[in-house]
Amino acid sequence: MTQIGAPGSEMSRREFLAATGATGATAAFAGCNAPTAASGRTAVGTDAASPQTDSELPTTSPPEVVNVDEQGGTVTMKTLPARHEVHPGEAMGGPIEFPQVWAFQADDRDPSVPGPILRTTEGEDMTVVLDNTDGQRPHTLHFHGTSKTWENDGVPTTTGITVNPGETHEYEIPANVPGTHVYHCHYQTHRHIDMGMYGIFRVDPEGYEPADREYFMTVKDWDSDLNRMMAGEDASYSPRDRHPDVFTINGKSAPRTLHPEDGSPMIVSQGDTVRVHYVNGGYMNHPLHIHNHRFQLVEKDGGTIPEAARHEMDITDIAPAERHTIEFTADADPGIYLMHCHKVNHVMNGTSYPGGMLTGIVYEEAMDTDIFAQLMEYAGYEG
Repeated sequence: MTQIGAPGSEMSRREFLAATGATGATAAFAGCNAPTAASGRTAVGTDAASPQTDSELPTTSPPEVVNVDEQGGTVTMKTLPARHEVHPGEAMGGPIEFPQVWAFQADDRDPSVPGPILRTTEGEDMTVVLDNTDGQRPHTLHFHGTSKTWENDGVPTTTGITVNPGETHEYEIPANVPGTHVYHCHYQTHRHIDMGMYGIFRVDPEGYEPADREYFMTVKDWDSDLNRMMAGEDASYSPRDRHPDVFTINGKSAPRTLHPEDGSPMIVSQGDTVRVHYVNGGYMNHPLHIHNHRFQLVEKDGGTIPEAARHEMDITDIAPAERHTIEFTADADPGIYLMHCHKVNHVMNGTSYPGGMLTGIVYEEAMDTDIFAQLMEYAGYEG
């Protein structure tokens, strides 16, 4: 089944087409050309001429949820270089492409940036095999939000364990801290995270009660000079002098974030309870705002916030590596509402606004409208 919407809750393509009226919204934009960027504008992540990229590299896919429990408690994480399409269309400041990222690939799935969402249950042990047999450089895996043995901490300078090219290594990760966490490579961390080696580690508590809709979202700021430099292009990057120019949600910039299969729209129906797990995979704070809905912050970094301490809000500021879980009811007038970083320059693609770190809450009841069809055209969805 093709995933529709942000990772988490599942909606089939058939259900999506039914909600759009099948021949309504899809017919409105199928075969149309997306509007082009303003004349004279050079797309972020490209030179005036198309950059030279390694055509042999695979292209990343959206991150998938991997239920490790259903795999007997074991997952293999392979490392490989890949190309990453942040926003492949020409609308709204595109195209944006990273000619090289370093991706994680879970088992026989596609490589992705962010990496796969590894999901397990409190009390279960998880064996993670880091497969670097085809790798080009050393890597490790470090998991936040778990109490583990020293040798499984994933830091080469303090454990003495580095997974070199051609090697594999098993990490034993206990699921003993429920909540939403993060994992990442801890070898040359300042560079490897910025090349895409990060993802979500989710531990459901015992007796977990899912919401009607549940979504995972990783936000990140990027300095695309690093990706271009590692691809051999004429670019220079310093981690001490970063200049972020690309801002993503689950690896995509708006309007691609609204693409139902490649992006991360939050699809809801009126009356749904909605739970969103935010992770900040970047190096900057991002105040995340949802339009026309009030939510509560219910978890932070794996800790449950007592009900007496919760309050209604419409923005939550998330620091690097922090995890915030919010909950709200889809009780607004059915329509399409934005979710975005409120550092508004992060909601841009180069000099084009809107773009960047922006997606939307999309009510199923609004999917058969002309404005939804237009948004799908911007996002590059062809039905």
